[in-house]
Amino acid sequence: MNVNNKKAGRRRPMAEINVVPYIDVTLVLLIIFMVTTPMLQSGVEVDLPRAQAAMIDQKEDTPPLVISIQKSGNYFIKIGTEDDEPIEKDQIFPRVEAVLKNKPETQVLINADKDVDYGTVVVAMNALKSAGVPSVGLQTKSDD
Repeated sequence: MNVNNKKAGRRRPMAEINVVPYIDVTLVLLIIFMVTTPMLQSGVEVDLPRAQAAMIDQKEDTPPLVISIQKSGNYFIKIGTEDDEPIEKDQIFPRVEAVLKNKPETQVLINADKDVDYGTVVVAMNALKSAGVPSVGLQTKSDD
């Protein structure tokens, strides 16, 4: 009788895998990806630089205004045919605004050293946008 109770109490091993937890995990991951994917795709539209950049059509009657940024963080401004003049970061806004008031069609370019911090260039672009510049060009060297 003791032997029969052991056989009756013992369960036969189950050969099937329970896939319900895997389905639950898969659905949770699917929901996470569905929620995060739109967040990854939103942001600022950027035209990525190309190896062969097109030349900007320069207007002959109004030479461009160029803001130069050195690696050391020094700013310079070149208005038309004048020489580069040192300028403080907080003076960019009023100077550019004054130039655009007289000649609103003036092109504005940023000429930054390749080792300049990205944030420094963004600060300059923000100051130019605040001054009313509709579009800012970035100067680069050609691959030739």
